[in-house]
Amino acid sequence: MMIIGCDFHPRFQQISCLLEETGECGQRRLMHNAEAEQYYRSLRGARVRVGIEATGSYGWFRRFMSELGHELLVGDATQIRASNPRRQKTDKRDAEHLLDLLVADRFPAIWQPPAENAKLRRP
Repeated sequence: MMIIGCDFHPRFQQISCLLEETGECGQRRLMHNAEAEQYYRSLRGARVRVGIEATGSYGWFRRFMSELGHELLVGDATQIRASNPRRQKTDKRDAEHLLDLLVADRFPAIWQPPAENAKLRRP
């Protein structure tokens, strides 16, 4: 399984990833939309878990992850920030912290209704 900690911004994503089978780690900055879509499409068919902080601008990303069959966990931003012992914020450190929480099974995921139900909730 590939585990990805994603510091999500409106114009880009800073990701830290771990391939569990090999222990290989990496970091990357993905610009929206073309580069991010290309990267996640390249992972189609693999088991992928992506963790992001709750934000208001991830609706398209949530639908996209659902289309590809990737698992998207949205975390409580307050709990994520409180669990970080280092107060200095950078995009890379935030992505690494999200990855660490996912790997240690301490990611504070919040409940999200299934993406398929979004059309039913809209007027």
